[in-house]
Amino acid sequence: MPTKTATTNGDVSYLDAVSQALAAEMDADENVFLIGEDVGQFGGAFKVTQGFLERFGERRVVDTPIAESGFTGLAAGAALLGLRPVVEFQFADFISCAFDQIINVVARHHFRTNDPMPITFRCPFGARLRAGPTHSQSIESYFAHVPGLKIVAPATVADAGGLLISAIRDNNPVLYLESKYLYRRIKAPLSLDPVPIGSAKVVREGEHVTLVTYSVGVHQGLEAAEELAKEGISVEVIDIRSLVPLDVETIATSVRKTARAVVLHEAARRLGYGAEISSVITEECFWSLDHPVVRIAAKNTPIPTSPALEDDVVPQTAEVIQTLRKVATT
Repeated sequence: MPTKTATTNGDVSYLDAVSQALAAEMDADENVFLIGEDVGQFGGAFKVTQGFLERFGERRVVDTPIAESGFTGLAAGAALLGLRPVVEFQFADFISCAFDQIINVVARHHFRTNDPMPITFRCPFGARLRAGPTHSQSIESYFAHVPGLKIVAPATVADAGGLLISAIRDNNPVLYLESKYLYRRIKAPLSLDPVPIGSAKVVREGEHVTLVTYSVGVHQGLEAAEELAKEGISVEVIDIRSLVPLDVETIATSVRKTARAVVLHEAARRLGYGAEISSVITEECFWSLDHPVVRIAAKNTPIPTSPALEDDVVPQTAEVIQTLRKVATT
């Protein structure tokens, strides 16, 4: 299989990056197929797969009933027979219906039999779209605890394409967390190069405090860093990109340099993935820290539908700026 597929002309959206990467892998490997609710005739809940049914046919673009456990189990069986299924959940929230299949079958099978289990789970996740408590969840921590699963969460157009390519080519099950909020809000050139799973990226260098984040948090962090630079506060922003496996070395190198760390994510604070990152920083960098590690996260409550209430629950850029300023100067 080629290490690079194609380069697009002009800027494309985050949504288009997901779509083009998926189409490119389906073109390159006839064993790759898509399965889920409304992925075919409707073109996907967010139109990521519009035109796929006509392009690839109904044997490779499989519309299913509303039965997440059933079609996840079907995908697991297909993977064991040598296919490479891409399972789309309309909203990441609905993945809970397939929890048993993912935890007790997909994640464990390689350890039991040494057989590969090449399944990619596409999970549109996160808040900020006023979609309410059952369509706005961040589900990463449910699965990060489970051995046998990889988890990625792209924040940029390039990573949306590159991480999906790597996920599909991986022989392990991968949860691919795509941000609904970013779908049509960011655009950039797209070169469909695979992005290694397990590799974080320093997206802005700084000297006074390290911000560790992913997905929407990367954009909030960069905005906050730009504002704080006007005050002479230099923020280093790390996009972890891959939650499992986590690139501990890149994080630790940065924190040892700045001696201060803030962790940001949109999921609820209690046992959110930021707790794992904070623990790793404390273990790896304790003697370098000049300030306790601080977390910024959503409140421990379901995501409200009301715009005002949702904004109060999930982290806002003003809170990020305020927290980074305090950590950097105390």
